[in-house]
Amino acid sequence: MNQNKLTELVPGLPEDIALECLTRLHYSTHGVASRVCRRWCRILQSKAFYYHRKQTGFTHKTACLVQALPSPVESKPTGQPRFAISVFDLVSGIWDRVDPIPKYPDGLPMFCQIATTEGKLIVMGGWNPSSWDPIKDVFVYDFMTRRWNQCMDMPEARSFFAMGATGGRVFIAGGHDESKNALSSAWVFDISSNEWTELPRMSEERDECEGVIIGSNFCVVSGYDTENQGRFKSSAELYELSTAQWRRVEDAWGSSQCPRACVGVGKNGNLTCWAESDPNVKVGACGVDLGDRTLVTGSAYQGAPHGFFFVENNKKQGQNSKLTKINVPDEFSGFVQSGCCVEI
Repeated sequence: MNQNKLTELVPGLPEDIALECLTRLHYSTHGVASRVCRRWCRILQSKAFYYHRKQTGFTHKTACLVQALPSPVESKPTGQPRFAISVFDLVSGIWDRVDPIPKYPDGLPMFCQIATTEGKLIVMGGWNPSSWDPIKDVFVYDFMTRRWNQCMDMPEARSFFAMGATGGRVFIAGGHDESKNALSSAWVFDISSNEWTELPRMSEERDECEGVIIGSNFCVVSGYDTENQGRFKSSAELYELSTAQWRRVEDAWGSSQCPRACVGVGKNGNLTCWAESDPNVKVGACGVDLGDRTLVTGSAYQGAPHGFFFVENNKKQGQNSKLTKINVPDEFSGFVQSGCCVEI
């Protein structure tokens, strides 16, 4: 065989056309395609290829949900429910479930946090599902290899903290320590280098806060301090990546509710509460922005069946339309604790 053929991306095709062929592969085929040759493997796993697919519109938006697993039919529910990562493909309408984390084969750590960047899913913290002890574990799921990797632990155990990710980095702030003291400290984790770096502290403690990415900035929404448990602040704090400093934003959270999982970001960066958007989701609301649509889950009242809805995002008006109920398979109808949009 001609030596040049051995180095060609696809024999007989110009490099740019061959690259476009790879770009159009569905992410579910990347695992098999990476075994074709070492060059394909290097390209498919590279950050540059991910951003090329994103720029050319060939990434795939999916909703990843921390969702309660159904109880076995032959047994009665006992104790706390078990949770797993459910995946909803917006285009195909197919529901699936990510393989369990090897360290926790029987269910995710309780109250763990999830975020996404560069097509990967990050799971951090929570409580050990057996002992209920706070943990510092960090895991990253690669949708191409369909494998979990355990990364460097969080610098300290914390619960109910804010978390957001962008540009290959994961930001965390607030929450509370093992003695239930609210925290103002913040850190950033670099996935590629597997390293943690401490950030400046926020201006005040924020327990049970929520983290969202607005543009390229990390926003920590509401929360409360140690002496005022349950009294959620109306303010937020914005960590600006360009200045590496925090900026306090007054009256950013107009709700008295806990912001966990139910913060929506409007066209102009204003914050909304999904739990107050419709009576059908006022309990346990969770919203996952998928671009043109948002997947919203929740219940009408405590103990009511969990509902799943779409909201069309009105880009021109900067507002959301009414909720439209969608049907989901029974095995994916459980309570949704939190979620994020993974662009794979």
